[in-house]
Amino acid sequence: MAFTPLNALNAFLAVGRRRSFAAAAADLGVSSSALSQSVRQLEARLGVPLLTRTTRSVALTDAGRRLLESAGPSVDQALEALKTAAAQPGEVTGRVRLSVPTVAIHPVVTPILTRFLSRYPKAEVDLRVEDRMVDIVAEELDAGIRMSETIERDMVQVRLSGAFRFVVAAAPSYLKRRGTPERPKDLLTHDCLCIRSATTGALYQWELERGQKSWRLPVHGPLVTNDAVVMRAMAEAGMGLMYAFEPDVAQQLKRGTLRLVLEPYAALVDGFFLYFPSRAQVSPAFRAFVDVAREVMPGRGAASSD
Repeated sequence: MAFTPLNALNAFLAVGRRRSFAAAAADLGVSSSALSQSVRQLEARLGVPLLTRTTRSVALTDAGRRLLESAGPSVDQALEALKTAAAQPGEVTGRVRLSVPTVAIHPVVTPILTRFLSRYPKAEVDLRVEDRMVDIVAEELDAGIRMSETIERDMVQVRLSGAFRFVVAAAPSYLKRRGTPERPKDLLTHDCLCIRSATTGALYQWELERGQKSWRLPVHGPLVTNDAVVMRAMAEAGMGLMYAFEPDVAQQLKRGTLRLVLEPYAALVDGFFLYFPSRAQVSPAFRAFVDVAREVMPGRGAASSD
């Protein structure tokens, strides 16, 4: 098969975005070896290396980064235009690329995706579940879902949920053995299941508040993790106190395997928002996704930007 620069460019873009030949090959439905050959042919044609390859990782060279940043959006627009041209009147095609945190999957993302994909079966969603902070512009995503305080002020924001709390909880067995903390500073002498930030790698300081006063507590304990499933299991086993997004522990609280402590100090946050650049060129698929998000979250889908 003759070398085609545009096909090779699309292969490079897939690898550059995923930083992995295997993941990009799965996305494109080709073999890793075929993908590697296409990228090497493109590098030979340009006369510069685009990727640095090791046995364990793939990284962009300076030339590769420039090509990804300059060509990526144009290629995406061209591919979306081809899909739109082939679509029937009123039919939505194309891909929506999203970054979402783990805690938003059940209460927000699942109901929106279910209706969107049922209504528009020819649309696709590239859903990246990641708890680190993400630059959606640099990573060429359509949008992200995050809590409002972590979103840049120049983004358009569409509310997807009401406010909710972050709470401290423990198993009855732990409270019987170690006692119940009554004030925020009591946490400093308790066994706490610590959270490691996926963005910075640092231990997260538990945030509590009451009225106008707030606390950030550098807790310690027998476990450090960034996995909510592990943390819930260890908390239910009585290994320590946990700090949790309240809907994430609703079933455990209902069953009584966990109990809230320090409830008057639970921190209230503003909720989840869909956000995207105010100057973004919105595709038909993403516009339909926003409409469905507003529909699924009745009375919550107000948009704003500063």
